[in-house]
Amino acid sequence: MSISRRGLLLGFSALLAGCTTNGTNHASNYGSRPDEQFPLKAMPLDKVKPELRRQEVAYDAGYPAGTVVVDTPARRLYYVLGNGRAMRYGIGVGRNGYALRGGATIGRKGEWPTWTPTGNMMRRDPRNRRFAGGMEPGLNNPLGARAIYLYQGGNDTMFRIHGTNQPWSIGMAVSSGCVRMLNHDVIDLYERVKVGGRVVVLQA
Repeated sequence: MSISRRGLLLGFSALLAGCTTNGTNHASNYGSRPDEQFPLKAMPLDKVKPELRRQEVAYDAGYPAGTVVVDTPARRLYYVLGNGRAMRYGIGVGRNGYALRGGATIGRKGEWPTWTPTGNMMRRDPRNRRFAGGMEPGLNNPLGARAIYLYQGGNDTMFRIHGTNQPWSIGMAVSSGCVRMLNHDVIDLYERVKVGGRVVVLQA
C-alpha cells in the first residue's frame, strides 16, 4: 500500500499537534502569582533546567496515590497520582535533608510560615540569633511560600519540605535547609497533599 505525500504530511502534522497538546506548559506553571499574600513574580525559565521543572511523568514504584516520595540522591520529589503517573519536582537538599530516612507523615502545613532557627543553627552561625523569636514571613524568609512539616510517631522531625527564592539551588546539595522547592512548586504540592499523608524519604 502506497502513502501519498499529502497523507504523510497530514499524519506528521497530527503527530506534532499531539506532542504540543500533551507537553507541559512551563510558562503557565511558573507565571506570576499576584493573589499570594506576598505576590510572586513570574520565574524566568532559564533559571532552572527543563528536567528540574514541574511535570507529570510515568512513575510506577508501587506507592499508593497521594504518597510523597523524596528521592534525595536524584534531587527529585514525586507526588504519586496513581495509574503509573506522578507529578515530579526538582528539589534542593540540605544537610538536614540527609538525616531523615524512611517513612513519615505530614503533621501540619503552613502558608507563608515564620522561620525559627534551631539551637544548632544558632551555634553554627551566631547571626541567626537575631531570629530566635522567629523571622516574619515574606519573600526573604528561608521557608518561602509554604512549609510542609514531617512527623514520625507523632513527633516533629524538624524536617521540612519548603519553598525557596533561590532557583539556582534546585538540583543541588545546598548547605542549609531540609528539602527546598521553587516557591511556585511548593504551592502546587501544598494544594495536593493532606495532613496525615504519607511521605517516603529515599537515601543513597
